[in-house]
Amino acid sequence: MELIGYIASILIGISLGLIGGGGSILTVPILVYLFKVDAEHATSYSLCIVGITSLVGSIRHYTLGNLQIKSALIFAIPSVLTLLLVRKIVLPLIPQHLFDIGSLEIAKNNLIMVVFAVLMIMASLSMIKKNKLNNVITTPNPTRLISIGLLVGLVTGFLGAGGGFLIIPALLFFAGLSMKQAVGTSLLIIFINSTIGFAGDVINGVQLDIKLLFTVLAMAIIGMMIGTQLSKKIDGAILKPIFGWFVLVMGIFIVGKELLFNH
Repeated sequence: MELIGYIASILIGISLGLIGGGGSILTVPILVYLFKVDAEHATSYSLCIVGITSLVGSIRHYTLGNLQIKSALIFAIPSVLTLLLVRKIVLPLIPQHLFDIGSLEIAKNNLIMVVFAVLMIMASLSMIKKNKLNNVITTPNPTRLISIGLLVGLVTGFLGAGGGFLIIPALLFFAGLSMKQAVGTSLLIIFINSTIGFAGDVINGVQLDIKLLFTVLAMAIIGMMIGTQLSKKIDGAILKPIFGWFVLVMGIFIVGKELLFNH
């Protein structure tokens, strides 16, 4: 099962490199179901893996002139604040046992995975749907960027996911960026959020399997390099809906597993 997990980890980077998002929503399910990491700890692993993998991608986009630092900071600063708040205060307050529905026990890890599955389904629908960019603005709207930054911080803090499916549309519609600029800037924001969130976990004493962390990270970085090369030959917009259908099926599977078949 671990071998399958390492192979699947390559998909994290391929997705980020090819379509600028989606990789983070694969990380937690891979860690939970293939490496048997509990859901709460999997979010910590995910922050590191997604953060550093996104850094590799953002460096490439910097060389291509696609990074918009000002928009990234307007978005990232409020996002980081809510992320740290969630991981330092909110997550520890959630009890391990939440409630029972008949013979069905809902625990903290079940909640994390179900919310994660809902995120996957939302992300998949945004990937499948053909985006209409007629309303893209050319003048940045800092207020809306800050508002969505706060929302992304909540998502990243609770689930360890980068939130690229929220970041890219926000940068397109509220920062006036082109698609390539939005992808590159999104990777930078994901790097900032995820790395600071992971650093906070380390400071708070979260214990992780370093060998597993760096092995999965190495696989994801290899995937990022593959995805980056493929992006030169394959239009990410063509593969995005295909990946979206895959994520949709995975999201529905997780809901079923956590609520119906996990007891």
